[in-house]
Amino acid sequence: MPMNQINPRKLLRSKWTAVSPINKEKHFIITDIEFDEEGVVIHCEIEAVMSKRTQLIDWRQLKEQDVWLQGWK
Repeated sequence: MPMNQINPRKLLRSKWTAVSPINKEKHFIITDIEFDEEGVVIHCEIEAVMSKRTQLIDWRQLKEQDVWLQGWK
């Protein structure tokens, strides 16, 4: 299965489309990301564009193309 190629350092303000809309929300943007001293992602927050609802997400889930598409589709 193809996977999205992601550089965690470029995630901030990146745009994503949920393949299966979450609470009727389809378009999301990464609004916050934090790294530890070794550059490992320790916090990643995604925001729904329509409702401004935010939630924490495991950034590695964004690699799954059957769940997330890069950009707004």
